[in-house]
Amino acid sequence: MTAPIRIAPSILAADFGHLADEIAAVSAAGADWIHVDVMDGHFVPNLTLGPVVVEAAKRATDLPLDVHLMIEAPERSIESYVKAGADRVGVHVETCPHLHRTLAQIRELGAQACVVLNPSTPAEAVEPVLGDTDQVLVMSVNPGYGGQSFIDGVLPKIHKLREWIRERELTVELEIDGGVAAGTIARAAGAGANVFVAGTAVFGAPDYAAAIAGLRKEAAAAFTG
Repeated sequence: MTAPIRIAPSILAADFGHLADEIAAVSAAGADWIHVDVMDGHFVPNLTLGPVVVEAAKRATDLPLDVHLMIEAPERSIESYVKAGADRVGVHVETCPHLHRTLAQIRELGAQACVVLNPSTPAEAVEPVLGDTDQVLVMSVNPGYGGQSFIDGVLPKIHKLREWIRERELTVELEIDGGVAAGTIARAAGAGANVFVAGTAVFGAPDYAAAIAGLRKEAAAAFTG
């Protein structure tokens, strides 16, 4: 079965003075998910959103909230984010010494579980839990800030993950985040990603619907899943 192409605008690039309106606008413009980046100022060098903002985002859209926890000891906070409205919760391999347990915790709380890999973390780090997760997110920038340039060196990792997903007949979503825009999205889709987190490529565009449609068209034309 061919995996669906999904565009997930990242609210990190939205106008926070009008956040509810921004989320509603991209929802109406054809987004599939809303991506929410949570940073703690420790695991990554920035500090961003908490459960209160996730609650606000949930009120602004009916789309799934794809919450990416770039935080230390995420197992301490997962329940708060699920209660706030997270539909999908991503945790980093690099922060989870008991990864199976953490993914199980997410699922037991009623959310979809996602495991995240930094650019320098090999695909092999997620292989033992590939059958225990709903989603793998490959970072194509070093996490912590928006607007960074796409790291092409992650493409072989995406290709390897897609091969494993296909060979094992899994329904795991394969997501990419960082520098996704016109020109890079085709390379990511060609490697096998089917979910694309886009920040400035959507929220920095004058027409959200045209931006999302353009990204979707490029990805669909190149996708090899």
